[in-house]
Amino acid sequence: MTTLTDAPAPVHTSGAGVTPRRRPVRLAGYLGLTPFAVYVIIFLGIPTALAVITGFFTEDGGFTLDNVIGIFAPAVLTTFVSSFWVSAVTAVVGAILGALVCYALLGTRAEGALRTVIDSLSSVLAQFGGVMLAFAFIATIGNQGLITVLLKGIGIDLFANGQWLYQVPGLLPVYIYFQVPLMIITFMPALQGLKTQWAEANATLGGTRLTYWTRIAIPVLAPAFIGSLLLLFANAFSSYATAAALISQGAQIVPLQIRSALVSETVLGRENMAGALALGMIVVMVVVMWGYSLLQNRTSRWQR
Repeated sequence: MTTLTDAPAPVHTSGAGVTPRRRPVRLAGYLGLTPFAVYVIIFLGIPTALAVITGFFTEDGGFTLDNVIGIFAPAVLTTFVSSFWVSAVTAVVGAILGALVCYALLGTRAEGALRTVIDSLSSVLAQFGGVMLAFAFIATIGNQGLITVLLKGIGIDLFANGQWLYQVPGLLPVYIYFQVPLMIITFMPALQGLKTQWAEANATLGGTRLTYWTRIAIPVLAPAFIGSLLLLFANAFSSYATAAALISQGAQIVPLQIRSALVSETVLGRENMAGALALGMIVVMVVVMWGYSLLQNRTSRWQR
């Protein structure tokens, strides 16, 4: 008879004996990330740190908080308000239009030609910005743009009330142009993640199509939609090149205010104001992207 004391000792599958086998794998994974980490540090981390740090120093190298306090000046707050409402409007409009396009694409085959073409166009147009995008709108609906001239021929003047395209309101259609494709890219995977079993269960229990969307699909998609909305807001809030090409005079939004601070020696009687403005933008972006990350983590739970 085998007693408890005669029983063979249990074999441990975890502990010191297994750790050496896993360590090279983990080390190889970290080494694989080294080039990307170096790239991020050199081209993102160091410039961001230098930009923020300069906001706390005077031209002579002395520490000061005057630049940070200058963010709350009425002229600077106005630019933040302008950036907020432009980013919010274009994000909401882009999110709604993009979601409708995604919903329409659900009726097409994932490997079909239409879905492939729209996915490819969205990937390209979401990155189409800067001077080229500004030139495209100026050539189309500018003072002497193609559509402007054609409409003038039938008695419609797009610029009867001023140079709206070259002011903050002119940024709305331009930003929406690349916000919609970005929404398609980010929100389409969430729609594709809806399981057919949920719709079948709803139908089996006597639910209608309205019930399915109001009680199942929309609550499930809400985190993904809001997360994409925040991403669009951050995308518009940080855009600079397109606005700089359209608006050559003045500093109506924060990125243009930073340009003005870099070009001029002083802003509102303060030196190194650009660093303080960059700090304000970074704070906004961190809060927005933190919320986006939380919502994406929640969305990924049911997409697995």
